[in-house]
Amino acid sequence: MPTASITSSHFSTSPLAFRSADANQQARVRAFADEQAAAATAASDRLADLWAAATTRADRATALRTVHTELVAWRYELASAAAGRLGQGIAHNAARFRTPIAASTNYDRLGAVGRLRDGAEWNPDTRTYTGGRTTPAYEAMVRYGQAAESRFAVECALGDVVQNWVTLPDGRRIPGNRIVRGKAAQDIAEELTARVAARGIDASRMETGGNPIYTATPAPQDNQVLFAAALETLADPGLTPETYLTARYCLFQAPQTKKGSDAVSRTFAVAVGALALGDTAPALPADIDLRCYVLGQTAACCP
Repeated sequence: MPTASITSSHFSTSPLAFRSADANQQARVRAFADEQAAAATAASDRLADLWAAATTRADRATALRTVHTELVAWRYELASAAAGRLGQGIAHNAARFRTPIAASTNYDRLGAVGRLRDGAEWNPDTRTYTGGRTTPAYEAMVRYGQAAESRFAVECALGDVVQNWVTLPDGRRIPGNRIVRGKAAQDIAEELTARVAARGIDASRMETGGNPIYTATPAPQDNQVLFAAALETLADPGLTPETYLTARYCLFQAPQTKKGSDAVSRTFAVAVGALALGDTAPALPADIDLRCYVLGQTAACCP
């Protein structure tokens, strides 16, 4: 099947990238879609060449891993050339874009994350950022914080952890990411502060107040099972739009680096979909990362 043409229209910008209320700044953020389209086109062409020489499904999976590794390097190079990050937060560190998650867990806060508001100011009494103007990133986190609370109400009303389970095409159920609140979330906030301080970075303005909810990446061994399953599924010559969605979910459940995995997973998914499924590849939602982290497999895999 010929590769479908890949353009910037395949890459709706994540709302989490919009950390400014300024229209000009938002336009500059949207321009990253051009970088993604160029990288996805090159990756799809590269994969086509590798697959042409592959004789087994295992060979095809190895080729996929090679292309994914090359996209990690692409994202690192872009990060190395960047001036810094938008909004409040820990200083930009390009090395994190090629640092494997390995034995460490990644945490992301959901809900009213004040530092995502444009012009917010640090409040040492509450250990939160207050004021400022709303941004799409702030609004997305509030919306998905509410979605997380809804899952707690239905699945774990008295507990602090909702465990996402991933059903693979072969029927295995693997623990995916967790959603954490309450005392467990406060423990995570303390852990994150200690981690940042251990790297020699000022952690005095980390937003740990309020009632945080976090998403936590899978345990390292489960991460690698999920990533391998994604590649094995995508390597199937009989890949369908439905099994592609399962593989895409696994990719987002199994980030491989401390930073930049979202852009890599988006670019990789589009590159493979364009080659393997052509124009029948399901569209990539702008909030695909949050869908996969918060909503669970059934909802996240809806076309």
